[in-house]
Amino acid sequence: MRSFIPLQAPLIETSHPDASYCYREYQPSANLSPYVAAYWTLDVRSSVRPPQHRILPDGCVDIIFDLRSRSASECAFVAGVMTAPDAFLMTEDHALFGVRFYSETVRLFTRYPVSEFRNAQVFLHEIWGRDGAEFGERIMTAADTIRRIEQMEAYLSNRLNRADIAHDAILLQGLRYLYDEKGMLSVRSLADKLHYSERTVRRAFQKELGIGPKEMTDIIRFQYLLRELLHARSYRYPDIAAKYGYSDQSHFIHTFKRFYGATPQQVFQAPYSPG
Repeated sequence: MRSFIPLQAPLIETSHPDASYCYREYQPSANLSPYVAAYWTLDVRSSVRPPQHRILPDGCVDIIFDLRSRSASECAFVAGVMTAPDAFLMTEDHALFGVRFYSETVRLFTRYPVSEFRNAQVFLHEIWGRDGAEFGERIMTAADTIRRIEQMEAYLSNRLNRADIAHDAILLQGLRYLYDEKGMLSVRSLADKLHYSERTVRRAFQKELGIGPKEMTDIIRFQYLLRELLHARSYRYPDIAAKYGYSDQSHFIHTFKRFYGATPQQVFQAPYSPG
């Protein structure tokens, strides 16, 4: 079982103006859990008080289906690894279905390195061809979320069985080390563990992910920190921050805001004090 289970803001920010906003996550089957972090849905109805939707960097890659799209060929697109949060008001109706992949194994399904999806909207039919467009239509017309997940599981399992793309060994093992250490590993230490030079490790991450190992390390560490803060009482926040290497208040708040777009106090409604 994976120790790294990324969090997204809607699971933390549970209070919304009304029932016009609904975000849910669903676990993959056991055989796909090494590759898929979660399936998710987002349903929004226009409201006099539009809800804010926040997306956090999580080190993952998503395939997103717009269930209200007028075009089956352009209903789905791939979103690459994010390095900064994004937040926006949702003033229109939305119905989205997404699959969140771990970045070190998603190439088995996309055939392209994650770096190809950085700073660009890549439609699913551009990487899966006609098969992708036809599958997008099946997802759009499925009766409900359970049927969509069933179809997605069958489709991904089939693609996995036919995959002829090898893992990038440096990226695969490197991220395993980063998950094991909860992101608290320097690039030099990571390179030593992998028995490669720092330059080689940086080049491998940049080529495959479009970001360097330091950025990925920071994202993973933040995600572990975020999950621990979410389930802790406020008086433990200073100890948790110190555990993840944030020894002073300004360092902790600056890093948290860098990846969340808000301060810990704004998110958890509790002041942070290192004591």
